[in-house]
Amino acid sequence: MNSLEYENYMETKAHADPLFPYNTYLCSIPLDFNAVPLHWHPYMEIIYIKKGKGNVTLDFTTHYVEEGDIILILPGRIHGISQYSSYSMEYENIIFSVDLFRSRNHDTLDSEFFLPLLSGELNIKSIYDRDDPLYNSLSSCLNRVDALCASTPKGYRLALKSCYFEFFYTLYAHAEQKAETSDRKNHAKNLDRTKAILSYIDRNYKEAIPIADIASYCGFSESHFMRFFKNTMGVSFTTYLCDFRLNIAARLLVTTDDSILSIAESCGFFNLSYFNRTFKKKYGVTPGGYRKR
Repeated sequence: MNSLEYENYMETKAHADPLFPYNTYLCSIPLDFNAVPLHWHPYMEIIYIKKGKGNVTLDFTTHYVEEGDIILILPGRIHGISQYSSYSMEYENIIFSVDLFRSRNHDTLDSEFFLPLLSGELNIKSIYDRDDPLYNSLSSCLNRVDALCASTPKGYRLALKSCYFEFFYTLYAHAEQKAETSDRKNHAKNLDRTKAILSYIDRNYKEAIPIADIASYCGFSESHFMRFFKNTMGVSFTTYLCDFRLNIAARLLVTTDDSILSIAESCGFFNLSYFNRTFKKKYGVTPGGYRKR
């Protein structure tokens, strides 16, 4: 589930054709976002780094990425993007429904590739850099897709699909089946719990979120919830929630004319002086100064 900050941007990038659920666009960190908070969605996503360097977080592990890198994000996977030191990063976001490539009737492609891929049974890497033996084949497919989307010749969607079938073939031809283990089951269970927590925050961040309420929603005691969140996310729940709200507030400051008080309250800050103080601590300037930059 996306954070509102990411959703607001995504809403302006609607699919050109609802019958062809495929979308691609360029983004920049920190020009478009200071960061894309951890989120998940039911689509396949490919991040293709065009310039600079940055960080991509996948299931709570942060990876350094740079120009040329290809990041493959399966549907439902928790991920985020952030700035590396003071560097900027331009990247292409490619988002599509895997159903675009699947048969409506269950077929051999589904049973051999798509279902194992979506269930996480295939051992496929997430990040491909220029030194990876598969890189040239994968980047060639994406570069051809970029050219097709730029020129949109007659029937280009047919050619686009052929490029992605080649992309998927390259992945599948070098993939191995994962063995089912108890650790893998526990990891999947923890990811599902974490996605439920992130979804709850997305829906309720505008209001106060008592620890007792979100712990009860997850079926945890308060102490168990706080321990689980800290162990999984690396920060306390209150720290994460405050940072999440500040990210959205920063975006609203530069994309709307709403008053600072209105923005603070819409992001769950009901004490203006506290909002000003925490915002300046994170960004180095007051909300008013941030808006004028």
